[in-house]
Amino acid sequence: MRLRTLSLLTACLLTAAAAGNARDSNSDLKKQVMDTERAFAATMKARDFAGFSRFLADEAIFFGTDGPLRGKAAISKGWRQFYDKPQAPFSWEPEEVEVVDSGTLAYSGGPIYNAAGQRIGRFNSIWRLEAPGQWKVVFDRGSDFGPPTKK
Repeated sequence: MRLRTLSLLTACLLTAAAAGNARDSNSDLKKQVMDTERAFAATMKARDFAGFSRFLADEAIFFGTDGPLRGKAAISKGWRQFYDKPQAPFSWEPEEVEVVDSGTLAYSGGPIYNAAGQRIGRFNSIWRLEAPGQWKVVFDRGSDFGPPTKK
């Protein structure tokens, strides 16, 4: 009886350990990041500044024309101006996402549009998995579209 109990306990512990090591597939993680980026972008359209701030990692860095904004508080302060008016001054949407094999960091990128819907730039963001299914942006950089440079 004691051997049977010990065997059952060992099997339960091995099953629990295997379940703890299970993680989402790369395609599932890509979908999570794509959905997170879309939700992040939706905060601009909805004029939801508090929602925007919830997507920022505490140590995030956003690059801008006046230099980088370092940390959630500085980014929030710098981006508040984009949420104050009734109409969003720009929008963005992801068109590509890649996740590293460890499943802990991801890249997202895509076009930026002005209020009239014209492409005016491109964003590039790096996301970090902070808890299962919870991604926070740690780096963000936008760039202007321009004609290709001649070689």
